[in-house]
Amino acid sequence: MDYRLVEQRIFLQDSYEKRNLEEFLKKEGIKLDKNLDYTMGIYDAGKIIATGSFYKNTLKCLAVSSEYQGLGMLNKVVSHLLNEQYARGYNHIFLYTKCNTAEFFSYLGFNEITRVDDLVVFMENKPNGIRRYAKELSKQKVKGHRVASIVMNANPFTLGHLHLIEKAANENDIVHVFVVSEEASVIPFEIRYELIKRGTQHLKNIILHKAGDYIISSATFPSYFIKDDKNVVEAHARLDLEVYKTYIIPALGITSRYVGEEPYCEVTKTYNSIMKQSLEVAGIQCEIVPRLEVKNEAISASKVRRLIVNGNIEEIKPIVPKSTYEYFQSDEAKLLIDKIKVNLGRH
Repeated sequence: MDYRLVEQRIFLQDSYEKRNLEEFLKKEGIKLDKNLDYTMGIYDAGKIIATGSFYKNTLKCLAVSSEYQGLGMLNKVVSHLLNEQYARGYNHIFLYTKCNTAEFFSYLGFNEITRVDDLVVFMENKPNGIRRYAKELSKQKVKGHRVASIVMNANPFTLGHLHLIEKAANENDIVHVFVVSEEASVIPFEIRYELIKRGTQHLKNIILHKAGDYIISSATFPSYFIKDDKNVVEAHARLDLEVYKTYIIPALGITSRYVGEEPYCEVTKTYNSIMKQSLEVAGIQCEIVPRLEVKNEAISASKVRRLIVNGNIEEIKPIVPKSTYEYFQSDEAKLLIDKIKVNLGRH
């Protein structure tokens, strides 16, 4: 059959194009994801029949009209997106898909990393990429009876974060600290990493790691095809923990994981609960540590950012390490402070 097909970029800033795309996706049972860098569509005589997007190096929101399925449209979408990603310098590409479509993506060169049955499959375009990542990690393995791990964003690094690391360092032989490297926070990774490094120089038994692409962030996780919000949190947690248990824990000989208690965010609180249950079933201790408080209020990075937004840099002094305070007082931080002031997001 001869279709008058046109492939073109969809600009989500255009309210008409965005509304048209949202209506198409709704018919196919998915929502438009909020974190997207690029979106394209295939049109037949002006009518959208297939679409796909990406956020950094992760494919998202892939859909083909039911009338056009089985005609190679999804292959065209993926090829278009991969070419655009390669042009932007991304060579290691990830995607999340429903369990019943994973086999199709394996034909397109994607390899399964792990899955949560009946919910989601996590895939990458490099064969054995996750195993190579684990092998590199294992080079930093240090023998010890008690080997702890922490995953943190630290946006920015506070006394609460430091309290968590110090507690783990005091109770364990080695602590592996994974700094979330996904650039979904207002404070760039390199600055977050450096502030943690400066603030923990007195601790001799911690090892800092760039988390990389295999510790799954909420920005890349595909909530758009999971209808129930509770299932989104559960699937995200279970998928993240499957990668963690299968590859990261064995690579470093980890025996426990430490996480800060979450008094404010129900999503994070649910995630922590699922994590504790999942890890302890696997024989890994999970310590949920009460938040450090100042004047009966839990210290949080969001409070630090609010104080910065309001121009109250001096007021962050009691709730951040000296190195974080000095950084935000420096000329080096001026551009970042301006960026924080116009950022209205949760992170």
